[in-house]
Amino acid sequence: MYQHKVPFVIMMFTIYSTSNAAPLDSWEESSSQNPEEFGEYYEGDIFMPHGGRNGIVGEALRWNNGVIPFEISGYYNSKDLNLIKTAMDIYHKYTCISFRPKTKTDKDYIVITNHQSGCWSSVGKQGGVQEVNLESPQCTTKIGTSLHELMHAVGFLHEQNRHERDDFVTINWNNIKKGREKNFNKAEQNSAEDFGVPYDFISVMHYSSTAFSANGKRTINPKDNKKVEKMGQREGFSKGDIIKINTMYNCPEKTQKLNITGDITTDGITNNESSASDLDPFLQAANSLFSIFSRRRLY
Repeated sequence: MYQHKVPFVIMMFTIYSTSNAAPLDSWEESSSQNPEEFGEYYEGDIFMPHGGRNGIVGEALRWNNGVIPFEISGYYNSKDLNLIKTAMDIYHKYTCISFRPKTKTDKDYIVITNHQSGCWSSVGKQGGVQEVNLESPQCTTKIGTSLHELMHAVGFLHEQNRHERDDFVTINWNNIKKGREKNFNKAEQNSAEDFGVPYDFISVMHYSSTAFSANGKRTINPKDNKKVEKMGQREGFSKGDIIKINTMYNCPEKTQKLNITGDITTDGITNNESSASDLDPFLQAANSLFSIFSRRRLY
């Protein structure tokens, strides 16, 4: 099933330490920006570990058969865990990506943690242990934030950095915070795979119109102003997101079997906290108390 050859995608990333994570104390749910847009990593929320593969995103960094082992480390309440679990369930429903609790034999896996500030992730399978940081409650408020960061771990970059983006949006460089201009650099034409999906304004991987704004004005202006309303949405996957994931992992039949109504999946979660039994066996993967990962650096 997973025989399809996907062209290599080469990107150069600057390596940062976790001290670049931006505190999110000032972020509010009503903000026009998403919490991951406050980060100081590459493009805001892409973290490349020391000694990592320096940005080669190709078949070598695909998760085997689309299976991503995970562990949870940190202080998350049941509402946080319910949101993370729901994000994974959405992947299971719409894509052939499968998240499962890590076993003793797994060498490559993700650790979902809130030990650092911000919302961030590496891109693709890095080899060994890699973090997906979801600071709570800022990064566990909107379901799309978890979908976004997990989609980085699956192997995807940001939509607004596509090489052809200038045909669809205008970058207002004068409105960008000083020092954040690099977050708006375009990918080279031969360095990113779009899997046949046109530029997607409503992708969960697209930033909002005021991302990294120095003055509250738009930094990303769609040429079709009607597109701005849903740009940067964190409600769910777009159809384009689903097609890209299933094409990357060579399971287009998964997309064909789906009956997707509307442009965005809206599998929400209730505001009620789930019981422990509802989250089991998910909780088996959650080290809700201080784990070994809170006592040592992963990189």
